Parts: sequence; structure tokens; C-alpha cells
Amino acid sequence: MHATEWEFRHRFWIIFGLFSLAFLGYFVDHRNASEALVGALAPHAGTPRRLELLRAILGCGALLTVAAAAVRSWASAYLRSEVVHDTVVRTEGLVADGPYRRVRNPLYLGNVLLSLGMALLASRLGAVLLVVGQTLFLLRLIGREEAALAAAEGERFAAYRAAVPRLVPALTPRVPAAGATPHWGQGFVGEAFTWILAAATAAFAITLNPRILLPSVGAGLAVYWILFLVWKRRGRASPRAAAD
Repeated sequence: MHATEWEFRHRFWIIFGLFSLAFLGYFVDHRNASEALVGALAPHAGTPRRLELLRAILGCGALLTVAAAAVRSWASAYLRSEVVHDTVVRTEGLVADGPYRRVRNPLYLGNVLLSLGMALLASRLGAVLLVVGQTLFLLRLIGREEAALAAAEGERFAAYRAAVPRLVPALTPRVPAAGATPHWGQGFVGEAFTWILAAATAAFAITLNPRILLPSVGAGLAVYWILFLVWKRRGRASPRAAAD
């Protein structure tokens, strides 16, 4: 189950498309996933109680998006941003520090957490499409990357793969620290888009104002494209390094 070269090259837009498709699900299923959960958990509750539950569920979603941004920033701090967002698979080295000691694909773990958090803002149909579609696509990307790393790194990657879980993180590190120095500034800046989404979901959980979301997504996309152009130029100017 490996992604094609085209899928990997355009992975950001495919992932963005899955998120967009999830919210377009409102045209088919008009009921919000969080409201449906409230109805299932407290079918006979009055309006004040239902609002409390709704805020609590959306608050959990916001926490998931914050966790997604934090995990991706932690992982990105151990890779150059132009490597994280490159359009080709990078196999020049194996990173086994930071979150990579607990899970082989922390960046994609962050994507799963983001999907779970954002799914609570979608319709019931959209939530299912987002979580299932995102997970299946990420597994395809992981298959492609790990096949390339296995071919390039051989026994070294085989030993790492045997010790460290693919997508569900271990509670304790599974391999010794390699001594890499994290670059926290580039980690947080490189994940600005994810942090903007996390802030938007948190604001929505507090205010229940849906008009917060669309401008936030637009701002996040603008920031991403500006940074992407910088990463692309920097990637051309510097030698290739390790990849996730």
C-alpha cells in the first residue's frame, strides 16, 4: 500500500482536499458531528446543559489540534523545514532523536490528531470521511517513505523499524538518543499553519462563532505558501539531509 510519486509530490493538496471534502459534507449531511455526540450523550438535556457538553466536546477537539501542532513542531525541530515539506522522498539519513525515538512517523501522527480534532467541526459524514480518508492516505505515504528508507538504509532502518512503532507512540523511548540538537524556532515557524488551525478551533470552542474558521484557514494557507517558497529556495541552495 504505497503512495505513487504523484501522490507524494502533491500530498499537501491531497490532505487539504480531504479536509475540504469533509466540510463540504454539510451539503449532504447537515448535522454537526459534535452536536450529534451531544444528542447521543444527553438526549433529554436542556439547552444550557447541551451547550456545556458542546463546548466540552469542542474543547477536546481544540486540545487535539493543539497536540497535533505540538507533535509536528517537535518533530520538525529535528528536521530542516525544507526537508519536512519537500516534494520528493528524502533518504539521505535516518533521524532517531526527539519524538522519533518513540514513533517512526511523528509528523503523520500529528496529522491524525489534527484530523480527529477538526472532525468535530465537520458533519457526521464529513467526520468519517476525514478521519478514515486521512488515515488511509497517510498509511500510503508511510509505505512509500519506509520502502525508500529500507532500500537506502538497509539493516539500520530494519533495526529501527523493529524497535520503534509506526504510528502509535511508545510511552518510553525505544532507541538511544543520537545527540541531535533540535531547532525549536524552525519547528514552530514551520508548523505555523497547524498552529493557526489550533488557535482557530480553540477560539471556536470558546465563542461558538463559525466566522472565525474560514479567515483562519485562509491566513494559514497564505502563511504556508510564503514559507513553502522560502523552503523550496533554501532546499535548492543546501545539500539534502535526513527525511522523515
